[in-house]
Amino acid sequence: MSFHLFGNILTSYGTAANNRGENEGNITTLQKLFWRGEVHTTVSAEAIRWALRYYWQTVGKGYQVNRSWDDQKNDHSWQNSNFDQVTFIDDDVLGFMRAEAAKEEASDEPKAKGKKSAAKGTSTAKRGVLEVTRAVSTTSYQGDITFNSVSGKKGKTSLYGTEVHATRYQYGFALTPNRLQEQSRTLAVLEGLISLGEVAGNHSRFLYDFSPDSLILRWTHDFSPRFLYCFAEDEEGNISVPDLIRRVESEDIDPRELWIGGAIVDSSDGEILEDLGANVFKGIKATVEDLKQRLTEDLELS
Repeated sequence: MSFHLFGNILTSYGTAANNRGENEGNITTLQKLFWRGEVHTTVSAEAIRWALRYYWQTVGKGYQVNRSWDDQKNDHSWQNSNFDQVTFIDDDVLGFMRAEAAKEEASDEPKAKGKKSAAKGTSTAKRGVLEVTRAVSTTSYQGDITFNSVSGKKGKTSLYGTEVHATRYQYGFALTPNRLQEQSRTLAVLEGLISLGEVAGNHSRFLYDFSPDSLILRWTHDFSPRFLYCFAEDEEGNISVPDLIRRVESEDIDPRELWIGGAIVDSSDGEILEDLGANVFKGIKATVEDLKQRLTEDLELS
């Protein structure tokens, strides 16, 4: 049976602004969605994947990425336009696609008997092995906006506003190692996801730490994660995981498959999960290091 790695990540509390947002007049907006009956802000999975690729590019551990980002040119470039999932970690983990148009335009004329049809467009693609959900704020958006001004040419002043949300974000991910060309890259995914700094691609002008404040990982043969978006925050800012506890107590999730780390461990819910048999660590890095040892054994990595 195949192993599957699932995770749910909760960031620290911070001020989010302009994370892959759009402009509406002179207001820089955050992306939003209707979540559990209220408006919440959200950060796209693409932005998280961009930050992970940038981590591999810049961390200095010898990872080779095909699509690299040039901070000076403010643009990306390809090392190999034909892709190479053996050499490049991003081609293997995040997938790729190149679509090429047909060399001949389609025609509405009926085809003569025996005549070959016109050439069709082609694509070169590999589905990404790492799947990431949208990050959703744990609190609803109340409409906070800051207003600013900038002096332009000939003494003209431009007024603009920025939507701001003081909140945490949570998001989930899934990965099946045997779908990778190199299964050892599972370890690089874990290292990257707990080390993300700002997440907003080249659009970011505000630092929002996307490294985990609390982390739940599951290493299992189960095909379904069963605990995505399990963090809850009350009006006083207290974090809990009632749905995760319910699923463990109902035996839908084996607690021995769970690795839990960070601030959630010091809560009453953390104590309950430890008593139920989950692998619990105070530190995020300690949590991942212990799971990496288990992955190395189960996947028989050298």
